Amino acid sequence: MEHKKDFVHVEYCEPHRIRTKEILKQFPDIRKLIGKNPFTFFAILGLVGFQMGLCYFVSDQSWWIVVGAAYLLGAFADHALFVMIHECSHRLIFKSPEANRLSGILANVPLLFPSSVSFEKYHIKHHSFQGVYELDGDLPNYWEAKLIDNFFIGKIIWLLFYPFFQLFRINRLKEIKPFDKWVFLNWVVQILTFAAVGFFLGPKAVFFLVFSFFFSVGLHPLGARWIQEHYLTNGDQETYSYYGVLNTVSFNVGYHNEHHDFPSVPWNKLPQIRSNAPVFYDTLFYHTSWTKLFLRFLFDKELSLFSRVTRSNRGKVLLTDESKPDIDIVVSK
Repeated sequence: MEHKKDFVHVEYCEPHRIRTKEILKQFPDIRKLIGKNPFTFFAILGLVGFQMGLCYFVSDQSWWIVVGAAYLLGAFADHALFVMIHECSHRLIFKSPEANRLSGILANVPLLFPSSVSFEKYHIKHHSFQGVYELDGDLPNYWEAKLIDNFFIGKIIWLLFYPFFQLFRINRLKEIKPFDKWVFLNWVVQILTFAAVGFFLGPKAVFFLVFSFFFSVGLHPLGARWIQEHYLTNGDQETYSYYGVLNTVSFNVGYHNEHHDFPSVPWNKLPQIRSNAPVFYDTLFYHTSWTKLFLRFLFDKELSLFSRVTRSNRGKVLLTDESKPDIDIVVSK
């Protein structure tokens, strides 16, 4: 089978708005899961403290320990902090938008780039306009997908430098103001943090944070999360969940269908959505191993960056009996 040379273009709207209505019609008690979880803030404090403690530990160790600690420990902590930033972007910790934003900036501290505030701007658009090329920053650029194609080496490079490829998508998203006082604060905190780490703990501590950051979002089994969420790994199903052991150290971020259906439910209650409405989720295809998916992405020539659904008209075209694909109803695992 010839691999894709373009995105999959559809005319119907994204599946989550319709499924949410169907779920609430059958299981109205799921509304009770909506709310805040202020205890998440303590997870942020613990994870930031953990990374700073590792910085101190590796500051006088050999380089192989620095790299090993980053891959085996720091990557998981940083990945969890990205999930915390995600929670803050949906305002799922505190009632105050400012308190959530400040919590996100705190969670950003061990991460290399000041991305928390900007992520909030782009991620909310992703939920509102999933698959709309001009508005959804989760979609790769056309040139990005064409450059990487389905080549093994291209995919390695893409995963290794994934944060930079995300930066290149900003110019495509015209409706978002890229800079404001919050972004400025985010930058100031990051610059001061890394300057302090370098001054007091030395270069090995700084490189530990750098390595942890790139491993957490790229060339690591954790990097399969970006493939798991919306890449077409099973037919035309548009969003996928992951129900595997790494959810325990990733704050249930694998429950991605559940999250898109109910973005106002905090991380600790996402499994309850599936358990309360199994007819909607157990019949969708889902992943059970990020490691297996990571290897499949690298070696499967049928899977490329073009394996994504795109739509026009700001995603408002409604599904009809004729246009609605079967995968929006059920998909066998």
